[in-house]
Amino acid sequence: MQNIFELTLRLKGFPIRKAKETLQQIQDISEAKYPNYVQEQRDAIVQYHKEHNTFYQDFLAGVPVTSWETLPIMTKADLQQPLAQRLSHGYTPKNVYVNKTSGSSGHPFVFAKDLFCHALTWAEIMDRFGWYDLDFHRSLQARFYGIPLDRWGYQKERLKDRLSARYRFPIFDLSEEKMHAFLSVFRRKPFTYINGYTSAIVLFAKFLKKQGLVLKEECPSLNYCVVTSEMLYDSDKRLMETVFDVPVVNEYGASELDLIAFTNREDRFVVNSETLFVEIVNAQGIPVPNGTTGRIVITSLYNKAHPMIRYDIGDWGALSEDSTSKAPILKKLVGRTNDVALLPGGKQVPGLTFYYVTKSVIEDDGNVTEFVVAQTGAEAFRITYVSERALNKKEISTIQKALERYVGSRLELSFERKEVLERSARGKLKQFISEL
Repeated sequence: MQNIFELTLRLKGFPIRKAKETLQQIQDISEAKYPNYVQEQRDAIVQYHKEHNTFYQDFLAGVPVTSWETLPIMTKADLQQPLAQRLSHGYTPKNVYVNKTSGSSGHPFVFAKDLFCHALTWAEIMDRFGWYDLDFHRSLQARFYGIPLDRWGYQKERLKDRLSARYRFPIFDLSEEKMHAFLSVFRRKPFTYINGYTSAIVLFAKFLKKQGLVLKEECPSLNYCVVTSEMLYDSDKRLMETVFDVPVVNEYGASELDLIAFTNREDRFVVNSETLFVEIVNAQGIPVPNGTTGRIVITSLYNKAHPMIRYDIGDWGALSEDSTSKAPILKKLVGRTNDVALLPGGKQVPGLTFYYVTKSVIEDDGNVTEFVVAQTGAEAFRITYVSERALNKKEISTIQKALERYVGSRLELSFERKEVLERSARGKLKQFISEL
């Protein structure tokens, strides 16, 4: 039977066969020769854009570049100008893949990839899912994602679902009534794996736990759960693996780049070194030793249509000390660099720290299913949450003390209970928000 998904890619102009062959050739490079491959490819893509991209020429103007580390780091704000001004010579919006970022970083922008580069992205994704024998053509996916609400966008996504062996569970309504409906679908359909936004899948796991159910018993064909797009906490991973009774795989990617990291069968978060060059740098843009936390900066090694060179994705992380050039391991993924809480005296604390500390207290008894932390003033934070009952004085006091212990400052906390939390247009839940 012909693979409809790959046929669709080819009909759209994406050379998926060539991309798969190229990826295999890269993977066949030995560990000893791999540093040379990375250096040659990154130097080649820089040289290409120096010669063929006016935007990148202007971006480098006046910068004394003497080594790779002295190449200026590109931010999302740098890319917030018309796409046509950023494309390389010979490329137009009509002969490239065009999309836009979700805007979760606060800096949404339209981006482009040449057709071969985008085909490589799909080859990479298929390769990683193949680690678990998951096939986009044959393995039925339970898809926990948002969906466009306009008629054309909605129908387009539904068509893609049908061509890709997936059934979509829209996540804009995650009420208990809707969860019961989700469960009935799992009982009817032979899903092979779950794939989607972490927060929505965690909420489904909490619903099942409350019902005293194990999903594998309700849907025996289920083998894996792949979460993406949002932070995966160890406690949430343990919950899902217990309630689903299948392994949980973590995917980290960015639409403007590629798949960045993927959990392997040994539960290591393997970084994509085939089509990307991933660096961890300090505030000055200098690479830090493995094991040290810093800004994640990424170079797309094959995108000729648009430069993504030393691009600050907006996240913090650290590579493992035993990473190699061919097999970098992401030891830690901390969260977004722009989500920072600013406290009196100039102290800055990563916003997800507030979420994590609060999470360790607020979910102990299973009453609270979801929550968001927002900074509303210099020392003021609002915690909006969904729960069966309102938090009592003792619980609020425990949260207050936990946050004060970490921050070392007296905070003003307010709590707002809601029936449902607001998600982005794509269905993502932003767990820390700064309103300053």
